[in-house]
Amino acid sequence: MSSCNNIFFEPFKTTNGAIPFDRITTDLYEPAILEAMKRHSVEIEAIANQQAEPTFDNTIVALEHSGQMLNRVLNVFYPMLSANADDELMEISQRLAPKMAEHSNNITLNHKLWQRIDYVFNHFDKASHDQEDWMLLEKTHELFVRSGAALEGSNRDKYRELSTRLSQLSLKFDQNALKETSQYEMWLNESDLDGLPESAVEAAEAAARGKNREGEYLITLQAPSYMPFMKYSARRDLREKLYLMFNKQCTSGDYCNIEILQQIASTRLELAKLLGYETFAHYQLDTKMAEKPENVYNMLYQLKDAYIATQRSDMDHLNAYASKLEGKQFTIMPWDYAYYANKLREERYSINDELLRPYFELSNVIEGVFGLATRLYGLHFTENHDAQVFNPEVKVYDVTDHDGNFMALLYTDFFPRDTKQSGAWMTNFREQYHDAQGNDVRPIVTLTMNFTRPTETKPSLLTYGEVRTFLHEFGHGLHSMLSKCKYASTSGTNVYRDFVELPSQFNENFLSEREFLDSFARHYVTGEKIPQELIDRIKASAQFGAAYACLRQLSFGLLDMAYHTITEPVEGDAFEFEHKAMEPVQMFAPVDGCMMSSHFTHIFSGGYAAGYYGYKWAEILDADAFSKFQEDGIFNPETARSFKENILERGGTEPPMTLYKRFRGREPKIDALLKRDGIKK
Repeated sequence: MSSCNNIFFEPFKTTNGAIPFDRITTDLYEPAILEAMKRHSVEIEAIANQQAEPTFDNTIVALEHSGQMLNRVLNVFYPMLSANADDELMEISQRLAPKMAEHSNNITLNHKLWQRIDYVFNHFDKASHDQEDWMLLEKTHELFVRSGAALEGSNRDKYRELSTRLSQLSLKFDQNALKETSQYEMWLNESDLDGLPESAVEAAEAAARGKNREGEYLITLQAPSYMPFMKYSARRDLREKLYLMFNKQCTSGDYCNIEILQQIASTRLELAKLLGYETFAHYQLDTKMAEKPENVYNMLYQLKDAYIATQRSDMDHLNAYASKLEGKQFTIMPWDYAYYANKLREERYSINDELLRPYFELSNVIEGVFGLATRLYGLHFTENHDAQVFNPEVKVYDVTDHDGNFMALLYTDFFPRDTKQSGAWMTNFREQYHDAQGNDVRPIVTLTMNFTRPTETKPSLLTYGEVRTFLHEFGHGLHSMLSKCKYASTSGTNVYRDFVELPSQFNENFLSEREFLDSFARHYVTGEKIPQELIDRIKASAQFGAAYACLRQLSFGLLDMAYHTITEPVEGDAFEFEHKAMEPVQMFAPVDGCMMSSHFTHIFSGGYAAGYYGYKWAEILDADAFSKFQEDGIFNPETARSFKENILERGGTEPPMTLYKRFRGREPKIDALLKRDGIKK
């Protein structure tokens, strides 16, 4: 293909760098990536072979600004691989994975380049540079060391082999999970719908109609389908069937991930040992707030000890409640928890998702979530009808500050489809940074969800949990949209993994606050604001199930750490390994054939290896941070300004604890989290 026909070969000539999706076809990616790697290699050689003495500018900054074409194409390719991937795109990614791993290794294992970086690191004059310069240098030096640059002889070749293998294994794991999720279907007829609310029935009917099967109902493993069914279906046999479908994903057949995940864990261990670390967790945590595995385990077990008594008491009450409802002794199984917990919550607080849905119509929620950013940080959102999109359901917004200055482009993609992974995430089509001429290049942010679709009779009416998810991902987006940094590598969400969840989880806190709900939560038919009585019930029920939710998260964190603190290659029964790892916080007996590991994309393909604990780590931070807002008033302008200037704008320009203490005036305490969850009065 001629370069003149490939949109990626030159910077996009669009307003504010909007992605020209109308000119992007799948066949453009591979030649663009191959050409971009060639160009990047030429740039790297030019930096490495300079005759001039190595300096911060001619080596570190030059390296930071290299590879612009490669960034341009990969920053579209990877998001599409998660949000809009067909078989052809997956095949391209599989072909390119080893070549991209080789390209990355060719950079970090370039000995001349490494010598220059190491020289600058050892001769850096901090007095002549600011803190962000030092963070970029430290991060670059650290990246090269951790990528094998300091290795010698055959060890360098071994690093190449291991990193390439990991890249291919992780990609295979991820694609197996996507294919497996999309193929599971549970078909129902009208007699199978007992207990399901109208919204779930309509969604299941619409899903079946989309497959040209009139008069039937389709339940899938996508969250908007799976979760309501598990929560409301009175058919215990079908709840069990769906639970088993979900939890047996990738445990057998063509998309089995068990051997792959064991190979990933073992290869990570081998790589960590090659670099001088005891385990992969030691390797990962060396550059995190937690610093070492012992600190992670201390945090996980501290939370376990604080929550487990409450959880056991809650489960006793729930078993007794279920026994009363069923008129016989009843023991709750994993596929029963959501159903009976929802019934008990509704009985205690007279509240449920279906009661709240009419007040959470998607366009109103968008207005509320965007309005929160306007009130706290002065951001304004205007829909951009000219920017091209990769799917008709995607919308684009111009984001400006209170003075009308352009801050970001924001793409929103709300609904499930077969070509999209499950879950929700934020990523960038472009990071914020200052270019070589000093111009502030603003970010292009995308928020991807899997929310309840509109039906023929109703607009998209979200659950309370879906609104919380929106706030969460939007918090990540704010971290990027408000970024004021010099370098892409230190801007926005490019922070320690156990700090990155602070802005997102912090944002969730507003959802139980009357002042926020009053700004957007109104009935989609009558326009009536959400009644104060419902808000009171939301607040009263906020602590319901908190202990269960905490222990569930702890189980995932312990599983992650178990796979990444192995000291010998992992072999044998993967089911037994998982059960043993999660046993300290396990709330149900293991179910034969079920496991989390085989579709746990966060840790085996999503960047959270030895880092899943970060959600709970950041939860301590977010509760402590929000307690400052509660003390001062949740919309206090000075408190919001301090959070924006010290956290959201600063990215990774300073160590995270330094930034946090500057905002809070001290290190975080666990007390606010325990109080929020009702564990401590």
